Amino acid sequence: MITIEKSPRPAAGKDTLALVAGKNRLRELDLERQDLHYLGEQLGTDEPVAALDISGRMVLVHSPAKGSRSEQLENARRAGALMAERLTAAKRTEAQLIGLHDDIELLLALAEGFALGAYNYRKFKTSKAPTTLERLTVVHPEVDRKTLERLSDLVEVVCTVRDLVNDPVSSLNAVQLASEFRTLCRNAGVKFQVLEKAQIEALGMGGLLAVNKGSIDPPTFSILEYKPKKVVNAKPIVLVGKGVVYDTGGLSLKPTPNSMDYMKCDMAGGACVAGAIAAAALLELPVHVVAIVPATDNRPGGNAFAPGDVVRMHSGLTVEVLNSDAEGRMILADGLSYAERYAAETIVTVATLTGAAARAIGTQGIVAMGTADDRTFERLRASGDHVHERIAHFPFWKEYDKELDSDIADMKNLGSDSAGMITAGKFLARFTTRPYIHLDIAGPAFLTRRDGYRPKGGTGTGVRLLVEFIKRRAAKA
Repeated sequence: MITIEKSPRPAAGKDTLALVAGKNRLRELDLERQDLHYLGEQLGTDEPVAALDISGRMVLVHSPAKGSRSEQLENARRAGALMAERLTAAKRTEAQLIGLHDDIELLLALAEGFALGAYNYRKFKTSKAPTTLERLTVVHPEVDRKTLERLSDLVEVVCTVRDLVNDPVSSLNAVQLASEFRTLCRNAGVKFQVLEKAQIEALGMGGLLAVNKGSIDPPTFSILEYKPKKVVNAKPIVLVGKGVVYDTGGLSLKPTPNSMDYMKCDMAGGACVAGAIAAAALLELPVHVVAIVPATDNRPGGNAFAPGDVVRMHSGLTVEVLNSDAEGRMILADGLSYAERYAAETIVTVATLTGAAARAIGTQGIVAMGTADDRTFERLRASGDHVHERIAHFPFWKEYDKELDSDIADMKNLGSDSAGMITAGKFLARFTTRPYIHLDIAGPAFLTRRDGYRPKGGTGTGVRLLVEFIKRRAAKA
């Protein structure tokens, strides 16, 4: 992972990235006239990055084009990722970023994209690791060290979440996931507690226990809490993340070709909320936040729960199981009803919950819905636009409730073939009385090919969104 540091002045002969406010400021770079002219010509094209190689020294320049604020920030991140890709290909380990622009936020966005774009998961490679980027020094008189430290902390958390999502279940079962959360919390100064199987049974968490019945590994229920001395919220924001470390579909075995290939990513929601609370603590945001992650794998073995079963949940409600592949909502429901004890200001679930969400909007955004008020959803939308983890706000009309009616229990765990992402959200909403937001990250959580600073594999989607959401709550925006 890259360390982002401040430098008082540019270093001669070092690989250089630059954010410039138009061609005129290129002259402030220590380059020959013909080199400046060459870079200037490239900036006049549609290419996001102008590139120059001076006897092995690389100079990469981005000049913001006109557009909305969110577009400019995202273009800067993507330019940073492209710069990281080129330096990685050239086997560099460090570079300097010179800000020749008065817009500090754009400079930080470029640094963020560079650091996120340099991510590489090599845990199980036996060949010698390639040369990787390790350090970025930022040169700008108005950028302070604390700001860069916080940016570096945020990037490190996102990359840690990516690592967790990329880890296979053979090395990351529910117990091991809880252990990773413990380490994350220790490093961030977050309170951590894990409930083991006996405690989960004592609490009557029927949904989590039902999904776990086909597994040889026990479930866990992780509780993370960050509460600084002075907070802006009298009641906490509670985040509940899906922690299905691997999903076969259970006895309702996934029928689609290749659909199990990437199911190690089905705990991306749990990793996301753990990462978000850790980042909020590292950034010292004055907001009380709780994160909850029920975790298990979903297997067809042993005494696996079966279609037709009726499960009594932690809340006391009964659920008729129609499909064991609709397991994420079963464990999240227990997390939501447990979270009632916190009387949350807002409660947010994050999950790779439905293929319907991915089919609806693909990998370019997050499906959102719920009962929270318009102001809260507007804060979420603005947060998503700012970090480019955009929100598609779906309806939550009462007519969808009928899809979950059961003849033999309080509800079914599956609606009809249509609007599956909404009926899943409706199912979850029955287990909380608090203002509620559901985020379905099934599309962007795990990619089959690289997209800018989002790598192939685990992307860490949702961490930056939730951190920005919490940050705006701290500012009472």
